[in-house]
Amino acid sequence: MGIFDDLQARLNYTFSAPILLQKAMTHASYVHEEGLKAGESNERLEFLGDAVLEVCVSDLLYHRYPSHPEGKLTQRRAGLVCEPSLAKLARELEIGSALLMGVGTDQSGGRELDSILSDAMEALFGAVYLDGGFDAARELIHRLMSPLADTISGPPKDYKSVLQEILQKNTKETAVYSVVDASGPSHNKEFTAAVSHQGKVLGIGRGHSKKDAEQKAAFEALKAKGEKLHEPV
Repeated sequence: MGIFDDLQARLNYTFSAPILLQKAMTHASYVHEEGLKAGESNERLEFLGDAVLEVCVSDLLYHRYPSHPEGKLTQRRAGLVCEPSLAKLARELEIGSALLMGVGTDQSGGRELDSILSDAMEALFGAVYLDGGFDAARELIHRLMSPLADTISGPPKDYKSVLQEILQKNTKETAVYSVVDASGPSHNKEFTAAVSHQGKVLGIGRGHSKKDAEQKAAFEALKAKGEKLHEPV
């Protein structure tokens, strides 16, 4: 349990039921490789933690920014609970080093993937909620997310929306996205998406979710058009 002891120290939270922390750090690839039951992965805790995170971040922002209207609070929340922000927090806490994952996923860089790190972060919040109750989860989330609150005012750039705005300046036809390939095991798939307009392929992107692949395809299309944008994470 050494790696989990170190993680608890970084979190400044000690689990009454350490098995919850272990489950939060168990990726589906490990369960698949070890022949364990599907319910032994962190996916159910991720589902729970996602809801707990949204409530606690909403509570944090509501009290932190008393003059913000609903729309502005919603934008800040989206920026805090999105995959890049959660992955950044996970890296600061060195979550990757504590993850239990299959050899193949590990060797392919799984410990550094935003999708895996952000999912583990949500699973961790779900585990704390089950272990110590809502107050414990809220305290931890407030403490970890507060430093980010002032630095993030909204969600990351939506490249699909940017591309659509540019295309609609000249035509009413919308961009069409399609998944052209999906490879890898079910617990660690990589998708390839293409974006087309008026029958012409504008960009191709790859990611570990269909949404991520589509965003990267849109980014490639924008880059081909000469738009200067930051590389999507």
